[in-house]
Amino acid sequence: MPAVHHKLLLEDALQDSPQTRSLLSVFEEDSVMLTDYTNQLLHSMQRVFGAQSEMGLATEQLSRQLLDYEKKNFALGKGDEEVIATLQTFAKTVGELNALHADLANQMADSMVFPLIQFREKDLTEISTLKEIFGIATDEHEAAMVKYSRLPKKKENEKLKSDLVKEVAYTRRKQHQASLQYYCALNALQYRKRVAMLEPMLGFTQAQVSFFKRGLEMASKKMDNMLSSVSTMTRNIQNQLDAEAEAMRVAQKELLSVEDTVYMPDRDTETVNRTLIQKAGYLNIRNKTGLVTTAWDRLFFFTQGGNLMCQPRGAVAGGMVLDLDNSSVMAIECEDRRYCFQITSPSGKTSMILQAESKKEYEEWICTVNNISRQIYLTDNPEAVAIRLNQSAIQAVTPITSFEKRQEGAADPDRAKPGGATSGSQKTGPPEPEDLIAPGTPIQFDIMLPASEFQDQNRTGGRRTNPFGETDDDCSSESDDSLLQQVFAVRFLGSMAVRCGNNQEVIYEAMRQVLAARAIHNIFRTTESHLMVTSSSLRLIDPQTQVVRTSFQLGDVCQFAAHQENGRLMGFVVEGRDWSDGDEEGAPSFSAFVFESNTEGEKICYTISLAKDITEAKKDPDALAELMKNMPLTNDGKFLLLETDTSDASNADGPEDLESEA
Repeated sequence: MPAVHHKLLLEDALQDSPQTRSLLSVFEEDSVMLTDYTNQLLHSMQRVFGAQSEMGLATEQLSRQLLDYEKKNFALGKGDEEVIATLQTFAKTVGELNALHADLANQMADSMVFPLIQFREKDLTEISTLKEIFGIATDEHEAAMVKYSRLPKKKENEKLKSDLVKEVAYTRRKQHQASLQYYCALNALQYRKRVAMLEPMLGFTQAQVSFFKRGLEMASKKMDNMLSSVSTMTRNIQNQLDAEAEAMRVAQKELLSVEDTVYMPDRDTETVNRTLIQKAGYLNIRNKTGLVTTAWDRLFFFTQGGNLMCQPRGAVAGGMVLDLDNSSVMAIECEDRRYCFQITSPSGKTSMILQAESKKEYEEWICTVNNISRQIYLTDNPEAVAIRLNQSAIQAVTPITSFEKRQEGAADPDRAKPGGATSGSQKTGPPEPEDLIAPGTPIQFDIMLPASEFQDQNRTGGRRTNPFGETDDDCSSESDDSLLQQVFAVRFLGSMAVRCGNNQEVIYEAMRQVLAARAIHNIFRTTESHLMVTSSSLRLIDPQTQVVRTSFQLGDVCQFAAHQENGRLMGFVVEGRDWSDGDEEGAPSFSAFVFESNTEGEKICYTISLAKDITEAKKDPDALAELMKNMPLTNDGKFLLLETDTSDASNADGPEDLESEA
């Protein structure tokens, strides 16, 4: 193999020997490899230039994003003032860096990418073009030589020979010129490729040096101090994070170390807090989806002041569902679900049925609504008031759910009679609770109608016999009831024996003990009835069957009053006779009855007072005429009350809810 020279000799171009052709092939192969390498190198440099251009665009966007942090107004952005100021400083610095990166990208385009592109498009493309021209000229010369070699030996055609000679000379000259240009370009390429490889990297390095010099000028001592301050602040924040993470890890470990019973919805070990004035938690609420179909939704409920609020999942804030002031709550049996209770508005027109997930939640919700209904939250120290009311409830009597005879060893029964046990000196001031109601007095929470009496009454269609002593002779007074008949929707809370009937304080004390006993023993269910006030009696009527549960002669009602704070509570004292001592006339005995009404208790008391006035006026026709003259009458001659309870009247016509809550 001949030795490889570093250049093609122009003197050998005309001869076009195989040695020259062999050397030419080496140069051609080298140019092909150079072309491939140049394309790869240019691709790499274009990537660097593209990355630098993207760096400029990215730093510009980064600067804008740093400034936008202040505009976000994070809800949890407390303590971000230092961060905002630092980010603004960084945004300014990044903006300056963006200018440097933009200049660097321009320098790369001019001094790195453009020279290599120029080398590829000018020099390498020229080599490729000259190679094609040289190939064409060689082919033409070979074709002319073939024609010239075929000239005949015997008969020479001078003209043909002359033409072929001229053609060979022309193609040989053309090939010689093409080869000279081609050889010169290949020889020059050996120098141009070195320049083409070094010049882009020289421009790249000079651009980087300029970039770093300008960056060093920008990184002054002031920036060094700023960076040191930011580093210190970052370390402090990281230390706080480490401490908080350790505290959360310890708290998480402690919270997860509890027994599995913590995750159980209904635990018997938890005690009920009856003094709550605020409550929050998930409850199931029953909603109507059709005429007879219902659906239960699990929502988050909480109390706020005197309102019951509800906040669905994903909602930013809750909305008011019901005003709890003077509302009533009761435990109910609802389908096959446990722990259901119903909250009813004071007007009785709005009610909702809710379900708690445990017995504790169920009782605490009822107690909380009861406390809010009493408007305890409006006092100066509602927690203390709730605790005091709960303590007074605990100190109250221990009730039973029906009338029972007094057990042996109970308090002296003589104290239940007026004038029974007296002390040597008269007491002054308000009477003590023991003087009004004997300790240990049983409480009846419901007026039960025997099944036999109910069946007899439905079978005969007449009125049942009153166990409190009403006789058939009382029916003669029905004609006198036409002067006054007013019906009120009430809920019987309880009744108990009292010691006197000439003091309204005994009614207030009976209310306190009945409500306290209900709270202690979790007795929230009551039965709704209709209290009919007439000019001769008070009747408690079943709203569904219209059966008279019990009746009291108006003359036996010696005291009646409404609660001083809760206007929906009222009660009255009925005088009876006790023949247990064998006395023929019977010793006087007194019983207090406590009710909750849908209207103001004062209205019921006013109606009872009017009935008593009518009863007294019946004894004197002139007095009755004067009373009828002063009082407004209806079209049918009955006394017209100042405020007619239309809702109660409608309740008397058809059945309503059978249960309510004090």
